[in-house]
Amino acid sequence: MEAPAGGVDDMTKLSYLHEPGVLQNLKIRYELNEIYTYTGNILIAINPFQRLPHLYDAHMMQQYKGAPFGELSPHVFAVADVAYRAMINEGKSNSILVSGESGAGKTETTKMLMRYLAFLGGRVATEGRTVEQQVLESNPVLEAFGNAKTVRNNNSSRFGKFVEIQFDKQGRISGAAIRTYLLERSRVCQISDPERNYHCFYLLCAAPQEEIEKYKLGNPKSFHYLNQSNCYELVGVSDAHDYLATRRAMDIVGISGKEQDAIFRVVAAILHLGNIEFTKGKEIDSSVPKDEKSKFHLNMTAELLMCDPRALEDALCKRVMITPEEVIKRSLDPLGATVSRDGLAKTIYSRLFDWLVDKINVSIGQDPNSKSLIGVLDIYGFESFKANSFEQFCINFTNEKLQQHFNQHVFKMEQEEYTKEAIDWSYIEFVDNQDVLDLIEKKPGGIVALLDEACMFPKSTHETFANKLYQTFKNHKRFIKPKLSRTDFTIAHYAGEVLYQSDQFLDKNKDYVVPEHQDLLSASKCSFVAGLFPLLPEETTKSSKFSSIGSRFKLQLQQLMETLSSTEPHYIRCVKPNNLLKPAIFENVNIMQQLRCGGVLEAIRISCAGYPTRRAFFEFINRFGVLAPEIVEGNHDEKVICGKILEKKGLKGFQIGKTKVFLRAGQMAELDARRAEVLSNAAKTIQHRIRTHNARKQFIALRKATIHVQSLWRGRLACKFFESMKREAGAVKIQKNIRRYQARKGYSKLRVSGLVLQTGLRAMAARKEFRFRKQTKAAIIMQTRWRCHRASSYYKKLKRASIVSQCRWRGRIARRELRKLKMAARETGALKEAKDKLEKHVEELTWRLQLEKRLRTDLEEAKTQEITKLQNSLQSMQIKIDETSALLVKEREAARKAIEEAPPVIKEKQVIVEDTKRIDSLTGEVESLKASLHLEEQRADNSERRYAEAQESIEEKQKKLQETEGKVHQLLESLSRLEEKLTNLESENQVLRQQAVSVSMAPNKFLSGRSKSIVQRSAEGGHIVGDPKPALDMHSHSIIQRDHPEVEEKPQKSLNEKQQENQELLIRCIAQHLGFAGNRPIAACIIYKCLLQWRSFEVERTSVFDRIIQTIGNAIETQDNNDVLAYWLSNASTLLLLLQRTLKASGAAGMAPQRRRSSSATLFGRMTQSFRGTPQGVNLSFVNGGLNGGVDTLRQVEAKYPALLFKQQLTAYVEKIYGMIRDNLKKEISPLLGLCIQAPRISRASLVKGSSRSLANSAAQQALIAHWQGIVKSLGNFLNTLKANHVPPFLVRKVFTQIFSFINVQLFNSLLLRRECCSFSNGEYVKAGLAELEHWCYKATDEYAGSAWDELKHIRQAIGFLVIHQKPKKTLDEISHDLCPVLSIQQLYRISTMYWDDKYGTHSVSSEVISNMRVLMTEDSNNAVSNSFLLDDDSSIPFSVDDISKSMEQIDILDIEPPPLIHENSGFSFLLPRAD
Repeated sequence: MEAPAGGVDDMTKLSYLHEPGVLQNLKIRYELNEIYTYTGNILIAINPFQRLPHLYDAHMMQQYKGAPFGELSPHVFAVADVAYRAMINEGKSNSILVSGESGAGKTETTKMLMRYLAFLGGRVATEGRTVEQQVLESNPVLEAFGNAKTVRNNNSSRFGKFVEIQFDKQGRISGAAIRTYLLERSRVCQISDPERNYHCFYLLCAAPQEEIEKYKLGNPKSFHYLNQSNCYELVGVSDAHDYLATRRAMDIVGISGKEQDAIFRVVAAILHLGNIEFTKGKEIDSSVPKDEKSKFHLNMTAELLMCDPRALEDALCKRVMITPEEVIKRSLDPLGATVSRDGLAKTIYSRLFDWLVDKINVSIGQDPNSKSLIGVLDIYGFESFKANSFEQFCINFTNEKLQQHFNQHVFKMEQEEYTKEAIDWSYIEFVDNQDVLDLIEKKPGGIVALLDEACMFPKSTHETFANKLYQTFKNHKRFIKPKLSRTDFTIAHYAGEVLYQSDQFLDKNKDYVVPEHQDLLSASKCSFVAGLFPLLPEETTKSSKFSSIGSRFKLQLQQLMETLSSTEPHYIRCVKPNNLLKPAIFENVNIMQQLRCGGVLEAIRISCAGYPTRRAFFEFINRFGVLAPEIVEGNHDEKVICGKILEKKGLKGFQIGKTKVFLRAGQMAELDARRAEVLSNAAKTIQHRIRTHNARKQFIALRKATIHVQSLWRGRLACKFFESMKREAGAVKIQKNIRRYQARKGYSKLRVSGLVLQTGLRAMAARKEFRFRKQTKAAIIMQTRWRCHRASSYYKKLKRASIVSQCRWRGRIARRELRKLKMAARETGALKEAKDKLEKHVEELTWRLQLEKRLRTDLEEAKTQEITKLQNSLQSMQIKIDETSALLVKEREAARKAIEEAPPVIKEKQVIVEDTKRIDSLTGEVESLKASLHLEEQRADNSERRYAEAQESIEEKQKKLQETEGKVHQLLESLSRLEEKLTNLESENQVLRQQAVSVSMAPNKFLSGRSKSIVQRSAEGGHIVGDPKPALDMHSHSIIQRDHPEVEEKPQKSLNEKQQENQELLIRCIAQHLGFAGNRPIAACIIYKCLLQWRSFEVERTSVFDRIIQTIGNAIETQDNNDVLAYWLSNASTLLLLLQRTLKASGAAGMAPQRRRSSSATLFGRMTQSFRGTPQGVNLSFVNGGLNGGVDTLRQVEAKYPALLFKQQLTAYVEKIYGMIRDNLKKEISPLLGLCIQAPRISRASLVKGSSRSLANSAAQQALIAHWQGIVKSLGNFLNTLKANHVPPFLVRKVFTQIFSFINVQLFNSLLLRRECCSFSNGEYVKAGLAELEHWCYKATDEYAGSAWDELKHIRQAIGFLVIHQKPKKTLDEISHDLCPVLSIQQLYRISTMYWDDKYGTHSVSSEVISNMRVLMTEDSNNAVSNSFLLDDDSSIPFSVDDISKSMEQIDILDIEPPPLIHENSGFSFLLPRAD
């Protein structure tokens, strides 16, 4: 198989599974920032040396949660998820082994594993911090005391760490523990250049000045344990800053300040202890402190450890030997004293480190009842330096153990795979390294045993130890003796040969605790130091039993392997790409050595020993079906097809399992070569046909061009001949035209001269006539304007005076009438009188209305007659004018004829005299006619003016008539309301009188002030919530005076009880499904009308709002019933709309009672005031509970706090119900989305079998879009539910917009995370599914779908990019601006590198485009947002109350029929629709 442009995510899929192929694949993926790669179930993690935050955010963790291993791109989260699922499903503990050399990123990988496990296992917090946080917060402390600078890493962990994360039965994290292994104790006393000792020593030397003076410290160069190397500081690291950070971390972990002082006191004591030097004493083989400097450090050590200086000196320089007879004290020589000093320092530091680990475990907290755990092992990897000492020997021994465990696990996985597929694997050999382990740890002849034996003899040296090794292992194949050294030895490890220098093996291995040291420190006055060295049992104190680091190392390693063996292991191999610790540098040799040390190549070797290449049946047929198309087109099973293809090509040794084809090494390459040959022959055939087509096409084009050239030349010759003929004809025509022009020019000059003379004479006469007419017209206009002005001024004065007179007279009459009404309204009987008067007034107004109509009719008839007369006279005058004009024309014609027929000159004078007289007489007659015409025109103007004035008066009378009709209508309505109120008053008075009679015999204690206070509070409150009419009656002064005894004797039971009953009935009513009236929810309209009728919005305190909210909350408790949720969403949004358009916040809450007290004292006065106070644009909608008009006519109510709080709670419920409906749909389609991003494999495989099977193909096509049709069906059902419950279209659009955005995010993120989805055929599959969604949006219409289709822009553009052809020809500008303008560079880069064409075998974009994308990403690498290529789902509420109010249509709530439960109740009579 050709390697894809972005490499393969699992290297077992490589056709050539060898070291160069593995290295090339890792390099390609590392250049694409794909730092994780699988090798089977092993994860290889290459340190990028840069931040990649998009790989580890919460969204990425959510993507890998529960995903099958290998389905998404390789990631550390996938390994953690597999371990967690295995622990939950199988109940067995799991472990994750993270290994690699210093600087490979083991610690960071461990942190990511713990983060993901905390994400999966919940967040059980202790004192506000999660277990994961507590473990991570302990890292600075452990790093300070357990990390040091080595040759390859500035912060290398010199101990192994096994973090046990404990889980309860529900899979939640219940505790954790940190187990440390194999601390490098010898580093305390011995370091090599350019390494450093443990960080804590340098941190303490860089502490604040008071700390340094307190412990008598100084520069690190002045201490023996630190100045063995020339490296004292790290580049870019501040020891002073790290000291403060370590102290803060200790505070967080729970180490008190007193304990911290004791810890650093011990660290300072170790530094001073190392500066104690010894020299020979006075006695033989004795030793004493060398000089005053050594004595000073001895005293400081004793002071810091709080022990006796003399006892400390004796413990370092002397030994006590206990015999049956006596106790013998012997002295040590200077060398022995130095060894004793270093042993004490290593013991103290080791005990201190163990105490820190125990303290951290106590702080984190462990779960003793936990039966399952996930362990994360972070341990140093294989080491091979130029100089390798005892530390490298122990580390490599550990890695040999782990490698054996790794090999056994890999072989076990191979065995399980072959067994599952029923493959014969009996001949496969297992590569074991047990011989190396026997060489190191076997008893009694292993290297560790020989080293312990040498350490037990005082006279042994490293030379004798090396000779013993040479003699014992001279024939061992894994042990090699160097030729040029007498003390070195070489061991052939699994990762290569390592040369060890045995110079310091004996010194570094000695680890026994001297009884004198134990006694000295256990007696310390410092409780912390004494706690590090507790008293030992008596049997152990009698004899100093030998102990070595090697034996303890082997014991701890055995415990670690037992722990790992009891768990299911998972492996992560961390790789450091370069020693410069910089990004984008890939050193092949270095990485190959690390892969070899990490056992990756060993795992590949095991895989190659069996069947390294495995392909599923459908993948194999999809790729190699072209080798035998006749077999594929036949009706065979997939397994049979695979076997026949391999047999046809003559391959041997392969095996066919249940679901996969297993090929031996190299067979996949052979199949690829034959496939390439078939494709090459097919390409040659296509090229042959295309070249033939191109040659014929070129010949036809050449022939066509030749014919075209010939026709052009023939046409050119014809044009030339035609041009000569045209020129000759043109010359003749020009001559003719010039001659004609000259003749016409002479004639024109003569004609123009005559016209000029005529024009001048005629102009003179015309100007004279014009001046005369102009003067006459000006005089007429001036006269007209003056007469008009005079008449208009007189009319305006007269009109103004009449209006003023009418207003004053009407005002006088109205005031007189008002006084009469006020006087009459003081008694209840005045209502009947007012009724009679109003009836009389109505009759009078009716009579006046009829009179006005009759007068208007008469006036219109008179005006019509007058207008007719004026029109007749105007027509007669017009006839006379026409006759006069005709006569004048005849006279002029006769005069003209007479002049023409006159005799010669002799009689000419007489004729002129006669004609002049006749002309004068005619002129006079014309002037008289003009004068009469002018008079007639003036009369016509006057008639028109009078007609206009009459028309205006008629319009004014019509307006008055309309106003009178409106007043009559209002008076009739007022009369009917007054009748109703009168009836209510009478019934109320009768009830009060009956109650007064029934209570009149009761004792006087019932006439207490409590009854009065109730009535008084009801009166002063301005309303009673249940029924406003009794409250109005209580304000009536006359009624209070008349019925004062009855009111005072009113019982404790008030109208509030009736109100409570009405509220209870309303709540029971709305708890039922009331349905809809048209598209209006009945429940919302009933609630609104009741609250408005009861004036609940203006009440300071009421419980009706809380009960309504509680009813809604109880109804939506079942979140799965979308029908119920949609019903209440419709009701809640409608009620919220009505409240939004009705309620307004009260400007001053204290003004309301004052306004009520200052209102009119009587019932009739308050009603008339309400009539007068009603705004002009608002109908009287709420008088007597009636609702006239729709939403636009709702009056604004000043709402009190409970009403405003109710509105806010209702808003919250609208948002909550909306979110529940949206989330329910998300849950319903989420399982289908996971199936919609990738085409079903069965269908894809069946499509490969040829186009001849049309029935099978059609069935496969149906199967391809089955999941998409499931989503469309869910969307359709959901839309029908919303429509059935009349949810406002605005909210429906918002729901589907967010749902489509969710589909876009899920599909797009899955596409970017799964390489198998970025294929050409899969793009066609998703494109077909998106077409289904587009068709659904079209059927749903814009009213409900809105802009939902636009939310799929990311996945649409990404799929469009996958299915376009000729991708290598596309430039970056075309891709980013034309094809995919919405996608970022990171997203385009990932799609381009993950794309593979499984249908036509084409390539992705060109390498130049990939390089340009990489440059752009490097420029944006500092921006954390731009690095994230995944989309986030928006779960916010995308609307506000104002948006709902603006978008929803008006609602008419007048004709809503109340439900049967309250229909017959008299307390809800206001809900009944009123007849017009």
